[in-house]
Amino acid sequence: MGKAVRQAAAIAALLFAGGCVFAHVPADINDACSILINKRGWYGDVLRTEKRWGVPMSVTLAFVRHESSFKKKAKQPRRKILRFIPWKRVSSASGYAQAINKTWEQYLRETQKGGFMTRRSDFKDATDFIGWYNSKSARLLKIKKDDAYKLYLAYHEGWGGYRKGTYKDKQWLIKVARRVEKTEKTYRRQISGCRRHLRTKRLGIF
Repeated sequence: MGKAVRQAAAIAALLFAGGCVFAHVPADINDACSILINKRGWYGDVLRTEKRWGVPMSVTLAFVRHESSFKKKAKQPRRKILRFIPWKRVSSASGYAQAINKTWEQYLRETQKGGFMTRRSDFKDATDFIGWYNSKSARLLKIKKDDAYKLYLAYHEGWGGYRKGTYKDKQWLIKVARRVEKTEKTYRRQISGCRRHLRTKRLGIF
């Protein structure tokens, strides 16, 4: 195989790999209907979370939108040594829900799910994790399950941190929580308009 052919093959492989990496990301992450209609099985996943944990699918989707932008293998950036040498990551958060190791392990214990079969990069597992966490926030902190703003603050700061009000000195976090709240309201309105279509599509009625 000539050098030019090998180079062409390598470029093609990279392009294909890149396509595989980003193929799972919805085309329009700002449109809940587009996301749920075009991503096979996702409507069933968020509906299952809604029924199991009582957390609206619009809240769950808004969390995924702002935590990972719907990237299944999203991870936190690495720290830099001498400003340019990559080192350890800022945190262990990963996957659609950006769940950290400790909280993920707690979720596995409390829900009695199998460790290696349950993955943060699996949309179904990640959305169930978000439902579990927010349901627990609602119970422990007396937050309504459709209050995306307060739920997100608890999600980021932890249950203890929320009780202590650690978010009050973090204006950047409050701004992010407000964006999550805004996205949730948009998603809720969109889902309300296409829920019937989502149901018929899930049942295979076109």
